[in-house]
Amino acid sequence: MKAGVHKNLGAVVMAAGLGKRMKSKLAKVLHPVAGRPMVLYGVDLAQQLAGEHVAVVVGYQGKDVRAAIETSGPRAPVMIVEQAQQLGTGHAMQQARDVFRRLGKTLSTYVILNGDTPLLQAETLQALLRLHQDEHAAVTLLTATPDDPAGYGRVVRARDGHVQKIVEDRDATAAEKQIHEINVGTYVMDGSFLFDALDKLQPRNAQGEYYLTDVVTLAAERGLRISALAVSEAEGMGINTREQLAAAEQAVRRRICSYWMREGVTLRNPATTSIDADVVIGRDTVIHAGVALEGRTTIGEDCIVRSHTRISDSTLGHRVVVQDHCVIRESRLEDDAAIGPFAHLRPGAVLRRAAKVGNFVEMKKAELGEGSKANHLSYLGDATIGKGVNIGAGTITCNYDGHKKHETVIEDDVFVGSDTQFVAPVTIGKGAVIAAGATITADVPPDTLAIARAPQVNRPGWAARQRALLAGGATPPSRKLTSLKADKVSGKSSGRNAKPAKRRS
Repeated sequence: MKAGVHKNLGAVVMAAGLGKRMKSKLAKVLHPVAGRPMVLYGVDLAQQLAGEHVAVVVGYQGKDVRAAIETSGPRAPVMIVEQAQQLGTGHAMQQARDVFRRLGKTLSTYVILNGDTPLLQAETLQALLRLHQDEHAAVTLLTATPDDPAGYGRVVRARDGHVQKIVEDRDATAAEKQIHEINVGTYVMDGSFLFDALDKLQPRNAQGEYYLTDVVTLAAERGLRISALAVSEAEGMGINTREQLAAAEQAVRRRICSYWMREGVTLRNPATTSIDADVVIGRDTVIHAGVALEGRTTIGEDCIVRSHTRISDSTLGHRVVVQDHCVIRESRLEDDAAIGPFAHLRPGAVLRRAAKVGNFVEMKKAELGEGSKANHLSYLGDATIGKGVNIGAGTITCNYDGHKKHETVIEDDVFVGSDTQFVAPVTIGKGAVIAAGATITADVPPDTLAIARAPQVNRPGWAARQRALLAGGATPPSRKLTSLKADKVSGKSSGRNAKPAKRRS
């Protein structure tokens, strides 16, 4: 059986549960693994196998689960099935069955997945389908053999080795609890048998729920073939606790790092590199230690991202250099741009081709034009900056007046001297020069020199006279003036006219 979408196959992803052992206000399947809600791993696998014939059963926080699936941009639309009351996995499958019946199509086989098994791989499901087909089974299930099977349903086999039934941990006898082979919760089932068996389920268990595992017992009672495929404990692991979530996170991230290295990306220290599942990286890009690539980030070819940098939901072109300790969020850097170290690009920042942002520069909703530079200690917010502009150290766009944000426009080939403040809204014409230390409050025409600071005053000999007074023990006039001002501020007074201090009662 070849990889890809299978004809006459339907898929169901179980994603209705609360996940009590997570002890979280968030539905279990919405907890992220490598930046993606874990339910999306099951949805993606289901669509790889069944294409458009995929149903996702939601319950707790169902609207949020639906939104997570829809905003992820799945391969094809999925059918969302609501399980208003969580009455067990069998009940959930009954709701999905009704949706498939309304499609008007007869599907011969169904694969049933859990929304909390992000480590399950497509190759394993392909093998499960092959086994089901080769052995003409009614039910084929995945099993694992962990060191500690507590909490999991046990796979009970007959003396001849065939699967006889699955017993949930709460309902297991003392002898059954000694069994180490567990049910992973992933099945392939014959469609006609499954739909008929669902009507015969009864809530005869400690939870009073309709168990999908009872379908296995019904198959055994009818003498139908039940097959099983063993997988590693790690791959079949369902996420029920925060510890398991952390273990799954590490495993998925190791897989992601291995994938990108096979695709021609250099990771200097994969153990400390964090790459989310939806990140895309071009060939011959080099990622140094301690880098986090998050969300839907895309990085082009021949880039360099140095240590302790975080890039989230951003796009980097080719040959971009990101120095150490930078934060880039929801921003775009075109080819040959450079940033850092210690730079911060906030949402809406754009660096055009070959633009450069240096150390301790912050940008927000601002565009730095082609070949322009802001090398040191600046804040550029709500600004449009043209080509070939030099932004001097300490430049600030004063974009907020206490009520609204305003824009600064700097046209091509402008030179901005150090320690300049642009009080927006203001426009600087092409080729203008802004003198250092200026506070610009009005538009500057093209090719104009703008000077906006107090004139410098030089007092010859003043410093020498001050030193002479200090050497003679006298208090210089400037010190007396400062002392007098301090007395006024503190309320002190001296001399004949001094008033006695009032007593405190």
